[in-house]
Parts: sequence; C-alpha cells; structure tokens
Amino acid sequence: MPLAGRSEAKDNRRMRTTLSALVLTALVGAVSHAQQKPPAFATIPPPGNVAKPPAEAAKSASGLAWIVLQPGTGKTKPAATDLVTVNYTGWTTDGKMFDSSFSRSAPSSFPLNRLIKGWGEGVQMMVAGEKRRFWIPQEIAYNGMAGRPAGMLVFDIELVEFAPSPTTPPPDVAAPPKDSKRTASGLAYKSIREGQGGAHPTKGSVVTVHYTGWTTDGKMFDTSVDKGQPISFGLADVISGWTEGLQLMTVGEKMRFWIPEKLAYKGERPPFGMLVFDVELIAFK
Repeated sequence: MPLAGRSEAKDNRRMRTTLSALVLTALVGAVSHAQQKPPAFATIPPPGNVAKPPAEAAKSASGLAWIVLQPGTGKTKPAATDLVTVNYTGWTTDGKMFDSSFSRSAPSSFPLNRLIKGWGEGVQMMVAGEKRRFWIPQEIAYNGMAGRPAGMLVFDIELVEFAPSPTTPPPDVAAPPKDSKRTASGLAYKSIREGQGGAHPTKGSVVTVHYTGWTTDGKMFDTSVDKGQPISFGLADVISGWTEGLQLMTVGEKMRFWIPEKLAYKGERPPFGMLVFDVELIAFK
C-alpha cells in the first residue's frame, strides 16, 4: 500500500497482516473493507426458476447447470488464474438473496482461482459482456462450510472484463505510451476503463480501491487483488503521485499511472525509481 511518511513501513506491515488473514476461497462477495459497513441496498427478487435448473439448462459433468441470459461481445474466455470483474447476485434455492455486487458502487474483481469451484468452472465458459445464470451444487459451492450458504446456490453473473493475473505486468510497464497524458508534476496516466462520471475525490477524501504496483522492469511489488479485498485509506496519507492521480478519477474508473520517483518514495526506500500502478476507484467519501 503506497503510504507516505515515517510510519508507512509499520502501517504497511499491519495492513498486509490484516489482508493475509482474509481467505477469499470461503467467500464470493465479501469485498467491502473489513472496517466498513456495507451500504444499504434493496433486495433483488429471485428469478422464477431459482428452485432448480429448467429443462433447457445445459449441464456439465460436475453438476453445474446454466442458461445464457445475455450473449457477450468478447471473443476470448478467462483462464483459470485471470482476474475477473463481474456484476453478480446470489440466492439460495428458497429465493433468499445472500450476496450481490450491487450492494457496492462498482463491479467486483476477483482472482478466478480463489473462488468456489462452481464459479471457477462457470466463469471460464463466458466471454466479456455475457450474462449467465448458474445453479451450483453444494459440492462445488461451499460444501457444507460453517457460516456459509448451504445447499445448491443460484448466481446471475455478468462478466464485465478480465485480465491476466496481477503478477503479469502490462505491456507498457517500462515507460508511458504515446496515448498517455501527463500533468505538470510529471505524473503520466491513461484511463483503462471509464467510470460512472460525476464527482472526483479530493485530497481530504477516504478512497476505496483495488490496485497493483510494478517497477518498470515488470516486477510486481504490491497488490490488493490477490487478497480479494479492496483497501480504504485517506488520500492525504499516500505518496503524492497517488494523491494527485486519484483526484483525476471517478467511481468505477480504472487508470494506469506512471509515477516518477520524486512523486513516489523519493529514493528514500524501495521500490526505487518510477513506479507503475493500475488503480480501480471503487468508492470515496
């Protein structure tokens, strides 16, 4: 986490310890920060066929059943280790909703190999823009895990986009490309995914983000993505390249930043040199 100031190392270690204790395998949708209460939202009614797969549903050898609700526009499908960005809602077969990305202000992102088996199998069949309804047997859902929804689970999933594992650097990691923009401070950036528009964070805002950071030789040094939990922090408490850059974003937007050393850690601590970050702004207040 790109904290600034003398306490950054201590805070960073504390944050990493907290995040590493959170196990995404046991979760599908717990992506709000551990110290934040999720915003109130309306319950989404269950589909009429929530109780069991309809006759026209396709079925795999594992027992996973599905129907396509909306064809996609993409040509390729996610790999088992890809980071997927989705909108989704989950119900038990008696029609009770237990989770939804619509409780948050942006789609949710997960490493696909850290989710329940039914998700891992099902989402790999999809292309970007596609929406499917899955009936996931208990054996490839939470499999009787205490405190989790029991029995067959039903999910409506829309695959918004997907990308390689964050350990794979972007192709333009070495230097800002020609289509990037640059501020007077030397910060370079480009928008990877448009946001919802509207208000921007200010220096006094508390932001909730997903991010990955690389050095310009392509080595990943930090990420929130593989933990499956976004991070919240005061925008005034991070390196100046982040403070400036995130004020350019709107909720739902994803940007790539090339942050010169003078706007990063100033040569005072590793990682040294220009740093590259992919940042998704989930929320701010």
